[in-house]
Amino acid sequence: MINRVVLVGRLTKDPDLRYTPSGAAVARFTLAVNRTFSNAQGERETDFINCTVWRKQAENTANFLKKGSLAGVEGRIQTGSYEGQDGKRVYTTEVVADSVQFLEPKNANTDRSQGQQPSYQQNQSPSPSQQNHTRVDEDPFSSGSGPIEVSDDDLPF
Repeated sequence: MINRVVLVGRLTKDPDLRYTPSGAAVARFTLAVNRTFSNAQGERETDFINCTVWRKQAENTANFLKKGSLAGVEGRIQTGSYEGQDGKRVYTTEVVADSVQFLEPKNANTDRSQGQQPSYQQNQSPSPSQQNHTRVDEDPFSSGSGPIEVSDDDLPF
């Protein structure tokens, strides 16, 4: 059996980070993912996918992503159910993420909301909290002139 999901989309709000009674971090967020085709009116529809990520990835997600951030998620679909307040069974579907990739520089979302291009800071040593990230001056895809444009035709999925 195979249960693998790969998504690229934008967060609809800041991740919600919580801790279990045993101390495990868990972050929940919703990813807005555009469909690859247009509807009858020529508009693209969007799916809103609930995602959950655990432990260190959950803390990193909560620390570095916010509403509007572009993220890639790889994981598996998980379904469940519970009894709602009205006594009816409620069914849930979510992606449990094994990996969350940050697809924009940390400050790109702020710059976009102000109508500016993202500014890339080069030749700065990463802070201890950023050691798991590729520095821009080491990134072979960074031209320093703005984000890389990728069309849906360029994506392998």
